[in-house]
Amino acid sequence: MARVLVVDDEPKLGRVMAQMLELDGHAVVRAEGGREALARLAGEPAPFDVVVTDLRMPEVDGLAVLRAARARTPPPEVVLVTAYGTAESAVEAMKSGAADYVTKPVSMDELRLRVGRLAAQRAGEAQRARLVARLTPDLVAESPAMKAVLAAARQVAPTDASVLLLGESGTGKSQLARFIHHQGRRAAAPIVEVHCAALPETLLEAELFGHEKGAFTGAVQRKAGHLAAAEGGTLFLDEIGEIAPAIQVKLLRFLQDRTFVPVGATEPRAVDVRVISATNRDLDEAVRAGAFREDFFYRLNVFAIRVPPLRDRREDIGPIAERFLAARGLPPGKLSAGARAALLAHHWPGNVRELENALERALILAGEDELRAEHLALGGAARGRPRAAAARGGGGVSREGGGGGRG
Repeated sequence: MARVLVVDDEPKLGRVMAQMLELDGHAVVRAEGGREALARLAGEPAPFDVVVTDLRMPEVDGLAVLRAARARTPPPEVVLVTAYGTAESAVEAMKSGAADYVTKPVSMDELRLRVGRLAAQRAGEAQRARLVARLTPDLVAESPAMKAVLAAARQVAPTDASVLLLGESGTGKSQLARFIHHQGRRAAAPIVEVHCAALPETLLEAELFGHEKGAFTGAVQRKAGHLAAAEGGTLFLDEIGEIAPAIQVKLLRFLQDRTFVPVGATEPRAVDVRVISATNRDLDEAVRAGAFREDFFYRLNVFAIRVPPLRDRREDIGPIAERFLAARGLPPGKLSAGARAALLAHHWPGNVRELENALERALILAGEDELRAEHLALGGAARGRPRAAAARGGGGVSREGGGGGRG
């Protein structure tokens, strides 16, 4: 359950509220006034999930407690309790970030219900955050550039807008697509990933839109495509810049009216699917060259996010390396100071994918010893020549976070 701070300058009422909430399994801490509440918020080792505070208190009132609580990281949800249930107080409280507002005399059943609802909401958010972290293990944002990227992703995630992810190969676009999906309202539905460059035009069309029995040689039975499989969820089109003009036309129609026609069929079918696409190509240049339809580009480019290359976000290199080691049960100390310096000095033309490959090779060479700079073998690539390990890998189609590399 939740960690709850109960704040009231009436000791009897504060004690009763705490006891009622403890009956529901919450871990409750009491503060007999606003000043003590501020000290609790600042001094407790573990953060609170919910704060229940009286509004009218001497010296430090409930609004001051509310502001202090919402300034914490992560901020707890706040329920204000007052005998002065005026509309003005409610409006001011909600503007300041209160999650709820109840009046005295307090119905304990109502208070327990409201705190329980907020606790369940917090637990759901924490579970989703753990899921996203597990599915996007290398989406590190210590640098200002990546913090801005994640802020934009969080902003667009709750909407159904089409998202276009731009950036060099290996920067983590596929992980960012999964992040957006799992932060949005479609998180419980599937995310279906299609790597467009890995499939020839005829096969890509059948894989995307499905086909009827007998639609072409080898179509021995009807097959639903990946658009149908993504119903209610997200279709992630990686390497969208590589698809042929004929497929662009069909996808454009889908983006316009959310219907498509399977190969060999005559009747359109409708699905509720959000589209996220990614490319390492300059689509503006492709449009000017006539290789990419302008109307299709505008449909994809509703909300664009450019993922910076690793050389422009060097604050992320160390944390990415440490997370890579942690996933293999190795401590940060496995990396020597010299190895860390070499990682920071390298140009990383292959971005996160190259970094992972370099670390994997270095671990093999280091064995049980400390990982040193010579194990990384970064000399040639540091002068700007891409290493073979950084080359773009194969594709295919995967579901729910499968085999897509780092995009």
